[in-house]
This record gives sequence, structure tokens and C-alpha cells, in this order.
Amino acid sequence: MTSDERPVLVVTNLDDPTADIVITELHDRGVPVVRFDSGDFPATLSCTASIGDTDRWRGTVQTPSRRTDLGAARSMYYRRPSGFAFPHLDSQDERFAVAHARYGLGGILASLPGCLYVNHPNRIGDAEYKPAGLAAAAEAGFMLPPTVITNVPCDARAFISAHGPVIFKPIAVPLYLVDGKAQTVPVTEVTADEIDDSVSGTMHLFQKRVDKIADIRVTVIGEQVFAVRIDSGLLDWRTDYGTHTYTPLVTPPAVERSMRACLKHFGLVFGAFDFALTGHGEWVFIECNPSGQWAWMEPPTGLPMTAALADLLEGGLRDQ
Repeated sequence: MTSDERPVLVVTNLDDPTADIVITELHDRGVPVVRFDSGDFPATLSCTASIGDTDRWRGTVQTPSRRTDLGAARSMYYRRPSGFAFPHLDSQDERFAVAHARYGLGGILASLPGCLYVNHPNRIGDAEYKPAGLAAAAEAGFMLPPTVITNVPCDARAFISAHGPVIFKPIAVPLYLVDGKAQTVPVTEVTADEIDDSVSGTMHLFQKRVDKIADIRVTVIGEQVFAVRIDSGLLDWRTDYGTHTYTPLVTPPAVERSMRACLKHFGLVFGAFDFALTGHGEWVFIECNPSGQWAWMEPPTGLPMTAALADLLEGGLRDQ
């Protein structure tokens, strides 16, 4: 049982089994936890905060069951809160209200004194830009597949002709519904003759397909690193989890140094890195997700990732 009464804030949506696991671990340790979804504002979430001649915000966030002192938070696990929405307003007033909620409530939650962020919401936003992530990875010394981002059809065809086989992958992952159900937009191979004028409608990311023998997911949690080889035989292993086998790996020192450089570049303490493993043993960087999933790999590997994340949140800034 901890003697530290400062709460850990968990900011995420209602349906987040990864957060559920971490909260259970913290509860078992006697660590106070307050969970809320910032997207519940203002229907079931309210906030008041003030600042004067000090550099510390003071105030509270209140849910139907809890009232939390913002100045007392030891850490914040910022996961995947739902977005602000004001469906009862007309479109112009809704834009105004969403902006005020984002920069008001969101700004306060991003400015808590003495709070360890895992990760800071603004830093998450920076790292979620794939072009920025690829640039940081190249600067950190990772091997990257040739990549182009374009809305010019002839440039896309030229890239495919020069580097084929080539894949198309989403640049961002907004909510995509089919018959009311959320879908993963898969990575797919694309040929030059499939490129038509519709490419000009927005930006598209094309990347040389890596000749891989497996995938690797490396989860960095504070000072701890957990690498797992994923054997699936699939171009995009996310499309069928039932085919996978998982094997813990030791991360090469050079790869770990580059991962640390990427995290430092964006100011992150957590990152889920994806690599393609070639037959020559090369770890080819694919991406780093600052809010990536990891919990599904813990049971088949026995890696103590939940405990590592709970350690980080429980320790707060004292361990940083």
C-alpha cells in the first residue's frame, strides 16, 4: 500500500481495455487513480482552474463521482480520449465551443504542475505526424524504406516504377466506419496502373515494400525496453491476429540508441516502435506510435509491460 495520496490521472475513452489493465495494477498497489474522458466535457465533466502570481494552475476537474485537485496529480496516462462534440449547437457555434474546450480544458490538462505525462498530449500530437516521425528516424540513424508523400498521380506512378513493389499506407488513422463498425485501414500493395486522378484529391503515402521475414514491435516504457518478434506471414500483421506467434527479442544496442534519440526528439517517455526484420537481420524502421497498443503481447510472452507502466506512473517525476 502506497503512502503517497497523489492520484494518477488516466485520460481516455470508456472502451479502453489497455487502460483497464493498468488501472487494475495501480489499484492493486493502492495507488489512487482518477479516470475520465475529456470528451465528456461539458455533459458530465466540468473544470475550474485559476492562476495568479504563481506559475502553478490550481483547480479541479469534476466527474459525476469524483472531484480531483489538478495541482495534486503525480502523473497522467494520456491514452485515447474521445473528441469534443457539441451536437446541440449549429455548425458555427460548435466550432467555437470545440475550440474553447480544446484550448481551455485541453490547455489546462497539458499544464499541470509537477505531473509526469505518459505521454504529454502536445508531444503526442507532434509525434503522430508521420512525415515528422520519418524525418526524426532518419536523423536518429535508422534504416528507412524509400518513401514518397504526394497528391500528384504521375509522381506516384514514377515512384512505384522506380521502387516497386510498393505499398500504400494511411498517413493518419481517423475513425473509419463500415456499417457502423470501426475498421482498420490496411496496408496494401499498389501498382502503377492502379494510380488514377483520384490521388490528386489528398496526400497519399507510398513506400517501398520491405522484403521481410517477420515484424518487430518494441515498446519503450521509461527506461525499460520490450522487443517482440511477430511472425504472421502477412503484409500487414494487424489484419489477422489469429495467425501470429510471438517471441521476445533482445534489442540491438544501436537500435535502442536510435529509439532513445527519437523519443528525446519528441519529448516522449513511451513509444511503440514497429520494424520490419529482413533476412539479413536488419531492423527497418516503419513507425513509432506515441499511444501504441502493447497489452495483447504480454500474455503470450510473459513480458512485464503492465508492471513497467504502473512503475512509471506510480513513480511520477521523482524517477525522471
